[in-house]
Amino acid sequence: MPGGSVQIAGTGQLLDLSRKLRAAGGPRLQQNLNRRVRRAAEPLHSAMRQTIRNLPITADQRAAGSRGGPSPTTRPLRATIAEAVRLSVRTGRNPGARVWIDRSALPSDLKNMPWAMNNGTGRIRHPVFGNRKRWANQHTTPLWWDKVVRTHTPRMRAEVERVLGDVRRSLT
Repeated sequence: MPGGSVQIAGTGQLLDLSRKLRAAGGPRLQQNLNRRVRRAAEPLHSAMRQTIRNLPITADQRAAGSRGGPSPTTRPLRATIAEAVRLSVRTGRNPGARVWIDRSALPSDLKNMPWAMNNGTGRIRHPVFGNRKRWANQHTTPLWWDKVVRTHTPRMRAEVERVLGDVRRSLT
């Protein structure tokens, strides 16, 4: 995961609340908690997808006389990666919300691309059309995943705290 998966999870309050919900046996309360935690994490999820779709990627200049041309694949890189961003909410043993990139949703040749794109230098080095004798460099915004997470984490934490307070009040 670029920069690790984003999780608001495992806090003592969430664990205590999860136990109380199970003891109270209130499936409606549990569904309400899940829905509200998901709603708190959805802006991060959509911002992550939007950031990936709009991520600028530039290439180094080609040498004089070198050939170029359109990509042999019609698959758009950024849209493919954006579609692999997932959001999951759990209230079981490890309760919380998680935003992550699902590698199984990526084509086999792009499985490591999100991590390659999120490095500290912003440099993406890859073979030219799969030819391992010729390599190209492209550049993007370094640590884009981490920046989006840092922007959204305080709001997400505050919202989850508010949800926890509301559910805790309804249990007592």
